[in-house]
Amino acid sequence: MYKRKLMTLLGGLVLCFGLAAQELPDSTRLFRFVPGDDMFYVPWNGNGEALDALLDSLRPYAPQLEAGQMYLCVSSYAPTGNDSIPSGRMGYLRNSRVKSAFITMGGLTEEMFVTDRVFSSPYEVGGKALRDVVTVMWPASIEKIAAIAGAEAAARVEAYNRGLSQPETVTTPEQPEADTAVQTEPQAEPISPMETEETAQTETVTLPETVAEIAAAEMEPQQTEIPADSPAGTETPTSYHLSLRANLLRWATLTPDLGLEWRICPSWGILVNGSWTSWTWSDKDRRYALWEVMPEVRWYLGGQKAWYLGAMFKAGQFNYKLSDTGKQGDLMGGGITGGYQLRLGNALSLDFGLALGYLHVDMEKYAVISDVRVRRGNETKDWWGPINAGVTLVWEIF
Repeated sequence: MYKRKLMTLLGGLVLCFGLAAQELPDSTRLFRFVPGDDMFYVPWNGNGEALDALLDSLRPYAPQLEAGQMYLCVSSYAPTGNDSIPSGRMGYLRNSRVKSAFITMGGLTEEMFVTDRVFSSPYEVGGKALRDVVTVMWPASIEKIAAIAGAEAAARVEAYNRGLSQPETVTTPEQPEADTAVQTEPQAEPISPMETEETAQTETVTLPETVAEIAAAEMEPQQTEIPADSPAGTETPTSYHLSLRANLLRWATLTPDLGLEWRICPSWGILVNGSWTSWTWSDKDRRYALWEVMPEVRWYLGGQKAWYLGAMFKAGQFNYKLSDTGKQGDLMGGGITGGYQLRLGNALSLDFGLALGYLHVDMEKYAVISDVRVRRGNETKDWWGPINAGVTLVWEIF
């Protein structure tokens, strides 16, 4: 009699445990994107923490994911497009970026995801509307699975969920003497709920620059400097002028380069040079993109003011993919400059210059898999030595 009561109690506990497993709590992780950009930056803005936390929760359920008994649902919310990528395409690319991160870092496969094709309105969290975010819900709801993966996949998941809710029946033979210990099989544990995303906090984010704008103040026209080959060429030049510059070495590498120089007096000049380029080929598998801006202050020496020394600053961004691995990142540095200006005529000169100094580079490596850029790690470099060279055509416009 005592044993029967004990068995009834154990059976009731197992039944309650199984009923609790019928409701599979979901976990939604939020991943943020820079407006107008399809790249998935990790660990920027909490993306790394969210990715690691969800991967840790998925590992115990690898067999269920492989068997198609669970899915992850990926959805893009209110994607912001740009001049070359419309918002719909932007949402598709962002979903692909997030899935690629899970595939490369967690060993998942494309078949484990159901991807939402509807790019809906902003994502609501704590009464706040968030744009340019991608959510990953795990496990995916039966409705999403049926709508995206089909009825067969949804039925397979429902069957698995029903299996979790059914307690295993324990039978014990009735014997006159109750001296056998009652044992029950361990039941499958329900999926433990994960923390939902906390209320989104409004943050001020400094976004990476993409285009260098070169601005110059308006100058009053000045008299042209006396050319060195004129009869008065042995005199020290006394006029000030504004010059347009183009580094021919940059143009030779298909990198447009332009600059301005203002000679505020015969011995001193203020310059700014900028470069920008963006090339792709081999069906966009190869890429060469760059922008740089380089302000400089110069001190011209000698009677003809042809030799010079100076100090320059350099900053920019790059994206190179000339092999299987691409590199993109930021650069910043500065140093001393020196060179010589060879006069070609009344208004034209050739400037031969070299800069020596320090350059700091932060970059990330990536590979392109199925037209999707996949991050391969970060790298930082510090360089001491030549940081710029030029054979620059100088045209004195005033």
